[in-house]
Amino acid sequence: MKVTELKSAFESLQTEAAKVLVGLELPYELLMVALFSNGHVLLEGVPGTAKTLMAKTLAYTVQSQFTRIQFTPDLMPSDILGTSVFDMNTASFHLKKGPIFTQLLLADEINRAPAKTQSALLEAMEERQVNLDGERHVLEAPFMVIATQNPIEYEGTYPLPEAQLDRFMFKILVPYSPPEVEVEILRRVDQGFDAHDLEGAGLGKVISAKKVTEIRKLMEQVTVEEGILKYITNINAASRRSPDLMLGASARAAIHVLKAAKTFAGLQGRDYVSPDDVKFIVPAVFRHRILLKPEAEIEGLDADSVIQRLLGQVEVPR
Repeated sequence: MKVTELKSAFESLQTEAAKVLVGLELPYELLMVALFSNGHVLLEGVPGTAKTLMAKTLAYTVQSQFTRIQFTPDLMPSDILGTSVFDMNTASFHLKKGPIFTQLLLADEINRAPAKTQSALLEAMEERQVNLDGERHVLEAPFMVIATQNPIEYEGTYPLPEAQLDRFMFKILVPYSPPEVEVEILRRVDQGFDAHDLEGAGLGKVISAKKVTEIRKLMEQVTVEEGILKYITNINAASRRSPDLMLGASARAAIHVLKAAKTFAGLQGRDYVSPDDVKFIVPAVFRHRILLKPEAEIEGLDADSVIQRLLGQVEVPR
């Protein structure tokens, strides 16, 4: 398969997802870009906005093992990673693997657990491996964490540490559905749609998990001109100079923009990155990495509006 042939596979995945998802084209498109970029995603939205359904749909269509963990205040790191259990019959310890040993992990309401448990995901997200009792256990590819988060002002939530936030390639916002979309959701439910029965809803399996890893390697063939590299660097630098921000984007942010822009271009059937690819990707990569100054928040600015300001200030390469 060539990069120019990926567009049809991408469109097939979008077509299948539309059978169960309504009005979530942009969040789901970014979710797929992250998957093929070997990145992790933080989905933020109030309960009931189909965040879990998006994750299950993605896992089903790419035929990947799916596991969901409900994060709670009393969840322990061993509940995620696993632990050694003593076997009375053999008088020896054996590893009881935790739910992190999967391919697509949904960390549901991750900010309801304390920082110690949240950080248990760090090594797995960064290294794609888990160390337990001195043994290294490699996680099966394609490994991806999709974490859902309630807005931080909700009762019983804990802000994610900056070190963990930086491990997520994207932060994707999942808003309330507009009335016309909600009507379509109700129409489908009235006709018998069951979010717990994706096969019964007619959802098909499009590609294999092995094909996902092959596509990830294909993205290396997407070329990036020197002007695009400088454009990404200049956007990063502008965020660090911005009078609206206390904290600009990290070097890892620039790396994630580059990788995701290459993937987005490849999924459009192009073997080169354009400035528009970068502009499309930057908000999802930056919004959880920048910190606004209090005076900017008083002005009514949010992360996305500041990002748009930055994009408007940086010269676009020709």
